[in-house]
Amino acid sequence: MDPLSVLKDFTIRGDVDKIERVGANYRFGSEYSFPCATETAYRSKSGSLYTLEALVHYVKNQHLKHGEYMQSTVKNSVPAVTLPDRKPLLDYLTGRVASSDSIDYLLLQQQNAQSQKQNEEYRPDQDNSAFVSRENAIEDMEVEDFGKSGEDVDYIMLIRSNERPLKSRDAILQCKNRDFYSVLVNSTKREEERQRIESYQRKDGLVAKSRLMGAEERGIVGFSGGGDDNGYDANPKSKLHFKAGKIGEGVPIILVPSAFQTLITIYNVKEFLEDGVYIPNEVKAKQMKGLKPDCITVQKKFSRDRERVVTAYEVRDKPSALKPDDWDRVVAVFVLGKDWQFKDWPFKDHVEIFNKSKEI
Repeated sequence: MDPLSVLKDFTIRGDVDKIERVGANYRFGSEYSFPCATETAYRSKSGSLYTLEALVHYVKNQHLKHGEYMQSTVKNSVPAVTLPDRKPLLDYLTGRVASSDSIDYLLLQQQNAQSQKQNEEYRPDQDNSAFVSRENAIEDMEVEDFGKSGEDVDYIMLIRSNERPLKSRDAILQCKNRDFYSVLVNSTKREEERQRIESYQRKDGLVAKSRLMGAEERGIVGFSGGGDDNGYDANPKSKLHFKAGKIGEGVPIILVPSAFQTLITIYNVKEFLEDGVYIPNEVKAKQMKGLKPDCITVQKKFSRDRERVVTAYEVRDKPSALKPDDWDRVVAVFVLGKDWQFKDWPFKDHVEIFNKSKEI
């Protein structure tokens, strides 16, 4: 047997007192003897293997507190068992648990095979006829069983007959001390949030489409014709045709600061709102050759299909040019933070501005 299994057997039987140290070896009664520095198959949390000396010393001093135990290991020059390993190791050695993830089963098999081979070797003080080696047994089996029948030896089957499965495919999936319920909950929440957002987007798209269709029925013909490829229009009033004669009736208005040093102006607001891309004012002004439009058209699109237009907005930076009816259509305001931005506005203070505007 391997040292770890022998130590576990003696611990369960309550024969720890029969384990004696003689020189550089540990004698387990009159049955087994192992070197003190032999590495066992029990691996620590840090990854190193515990020696037989460390495990025997711990089993015999398990009643000590951790501080007293550490002093004992220093006094006797014995490797110590770390605090995180003490309880799992004791549970395994006392038989409370049948197995442990800290056991190196490959090393355990190698030690068992080596111990079995040593026990099968020739002993001069006993009759040699009582000990038959495993190699001779295999040779006899081959000669007797396969030589007479003339069949080929299936060495793979011989190897598999000596194998002992440690874990099955289902056992590997059952990870100890691992809980994947939180992963399932988070995944379910993300899926529900995605479906909720898509539902809101479809609802917003239908509302915006009905609003745009209603605006067309009231007399809005279009927003293009005469501007550049980016949708800018330096004189939108001459390009809009209405039956009722009101400028942009039914089309929402977004106000941006007129100061050039702000981050969002009428130069770069189109790319920012439609595509989520920020372009500095200097770059856009250079592309437009210094021409500042009075009004631009921004189209809101589906996030899943960027080519489908669902509604349109007018973006302006001159509040003084708005008529009283136009202020009812202001739905968003980009605030610069300076009081003079609201100088020509028909509201008395900031509170009224934010209350009157639908979205800021």
